[in-house]
Amino acid sequence: MRDAQSGKSRREEVERLYREYGAGLLAYGCAITVDRAAAEDVLQQLFLKLLREDVELPEMARPYLYRAMRNAALNSRRRVVREIELDAESSWFVAPPAQMEEALTLQVELQVLPEEQREAVVLHIWGQLTLQEVADVTGVALNTAASRYRYGLGKLRERMRPAGME
Repeated sequence: MRDAQSGKSRREEVERLYREYGAGLLAYGCAITVDRAAAEDVLQQLFLKLLREDVELPEMARPYLYRAMRNAALNSRRRVVREIELDAESSWFVAPPAQMEEALTLQVELQVLPEEQREAVVLHIWGQLTLQEVADVTGVALNTAASRYRYGLGKLRERMRPAGME
């Protein structure tokens, strides 16, 4: 049984991980579940599990957390499939009020991407994972992860290009 001191240090470490990676994990969860509320639930369950269980966090916690988020979000998505209304409260991203429209537009365009490309883009940009870490999290080769990211980003650029900027 853990003593009070080691329990406290574990709690502090989990809190630090949440502060450092929580926003990116939430965006990634939204990319998988396509539902902010479901992604928030998955994120909360992930960190509660880290607090309750004697899970040994690897030295490289970021890829581990994204892999755990991916698995939990995929499980959640399998359990609940539903349509969501797109509004500011269901936004995946934290954005200043003046940029909320752009954030929602980006979210819509991300939803149009094939799942594998959306996943690679969110992991690399908002999760700040290297392409090798994206490959590890998604269980594909580095070249495959890089291609998915490149194609997804290209499609986003094309779809979000302002009218007349061709």
